[in-house]
Amino acid sequence: MLFKFVVPSLAIFAIAATAQTPPATAAAPAPTVTVVEEIAAKVNGEIVTRGELEEKYKEIEAAAKQSALRGQQLADAIASAKSEALRDEIDQLLLVQKARDLPGLKVDAEVDKFFNDKQAEYKFNDADKFHEFLQKQFGETYEELRDRKKREIMASKVVGYEVASRITVPEADLQKYYDEHKKEFTRDEEVFLSQILISTEGKNNEQTAAALLKAQDLVTRARKGEKFADLARENSDDLETAQAGGYTGAPSKKGDLRPELEAKVFTQKRGYITDPITLPPPHSGYLIVKVEEHYEAGLASFDEVREAVQQAVVGPKMEPKVREYLTKLRQDAFLQIKEGYVDAGAAPGKDTRWQEVGQLKPVTTTKEEVLSRSHPKKTVLGVPIPGTTAPVRTAEETERPPKPSKHRNSDATPEAIESGAQGPKVPKEDTSPPMAPIKQ
Repeated sequence: MLFKFVVPSLAIFAIAATAQTPPATAAAPAPTVTVVEEIAAKVNGEIVTRGELEEKYKEIEAAAKQSALRGQQLADAIASAKSEALRDEIDQLLLVQKARDLPGLKVDAEVDKFFNDKQAEYKFNDADKFHEFLQKQFGETYEELRDRKKREIMASKVVGYEVASRITVPEADLQKYYDEHKKEFTRDEEVFLSQILISTEGKNNEQTAAALLKAQDLVTRARKGEKFADLARENSDDLETAQAGGYTGAPSKKGDLRPELEAKVFTQKRGYITDPITLPPPHSGYLIVKVEEHYEAGLASFDEVREAVQQAVVGPKMEPKVREYLTKLRQDAFLQIKEGYVDAGAAPGKDTRWQEVGQLKPVTTTKEEVLSRSHPKKTVLGVPIPGTTAPVRTAEETERPPKPSKHRNSDATPEAIESGAQGPKVPKEDTSPPMAPIKQ
């Protein structure tokens, strides 16, 4: 699957859908039905909803059916993955929240590269068309998918900084793994390439000559130290690779390339940049190629595959350490799980029981409702108790503008107030102290 989906929702009650009933008769107008999403878990102010978990279940089933598992093994694998779905969603939220607290953590450039690479892979020259393709393919907008990818990378960065960087493996253990798995590091000869194409399609002799001069100039600049990737983005007419800095992607083996190109790149080492190579029609032009990597056939050296070896050795040590770290994040988090849902990564001893929030009722609705629920004044032997006689305001009254200050006559007109004139006198506000309690 191209994208790993995470939960970006922030609202306490998110409206999932608004469905219209079938056309009604004239006697009964069709009501609008609003479906309110159910919350499964609250995580430091963010939520996981039932709808999001159901989408996750669909992804799990689709991925499992593409595997080699069948029958009961398939059913068991799906059930196991579903039982961990809520745990995984909470994990993701906790890691993203932690990433926001890390100073200097920026992932936008990596997100841009990911989507640029995918656009080149799917051979889209127009970004808008690529975004439309993504929405049709995944059912979400480019902005939504970009946000999800960003959150995925943020979570990965936190694991790297907080967990992986603290795991050290002795050099002897790395060498031992390499010696015991040499078969895995035996490969065919292959090269990784980047390219710049200066097209001559549809150009006359004068324009073709200018294209050759441009290609030769680019070769000179690249060999003097200018970044090949920048030159490719700014000058290459092959938009598919230009957006990726000229990088062609998968490695090439002997037999994969044109004979004239293969003869040049398979005899060179990393960093070599060719002279302009003339391409015949129908894709005529001048091609400049850089050898990014050149691996000889046979067993790769330890230094060449050191990173792969380290990942293979550290991997089994990572999982328990990551789970330990996520348990700590849970201990420090405000976390509530709705009854009927289970967090498979729950921190031992932490109370995550669901706490319902009382529904708040409006102060007033109509005058009739106010009158029907207004309480009689509290009295002691028929005498009102100070502080219990405040009037109840209606909805209509609460919408009125504030009354003028008590130092002005409330019956005066706006013109009179502005000129300082006073209307009829009104009783002064009673500022006397409350009466003493009456003994019974």
